Amino acid sequence: QVQLVESGGGLVQAGGSLRLSCAASGSPFIFSVNTMGWYRQAPGKQRELVATSTSTETINYADSVKGRFTVSRDNGKKTVYLQMNSLKPEDTAVYYCRMFGRYDSWGQGTQVTVSS
Repeated sequence: QVQLVESGGGLVQAGGSLRLSCAASGSPFIFSVNTMGWYRQAPGKQRELVATSTSTETINYADSVKGRFTVSRDNGKKTVYLQMNSLKPEDTAVYYCRMFGRYDSWGQGTQVTVSS
């Protein structure tokens, strides 16, 4: 069973930055071999994929965040990060992390609010 816990959300002004963390725990998964992803869901909208990081650290971003967001991972800490810079009001959403694959799991989400 896998538990994913996000942290780092909050309220920030447009142009500001936040760093989200997602820590994995449980067993018997091996964190390093799993693709990790960040999603977000704004009020009244569908959940959308923001970024992914594979086991070989191949990274993909949604067009809407390219050049502003950076995903990274620390396999020793079983943690994936999302550095968000130049935040815009349209980035306001609940952000979720996900572990893909055999132990497909979601975190509970963390709220990010960007004021104009």
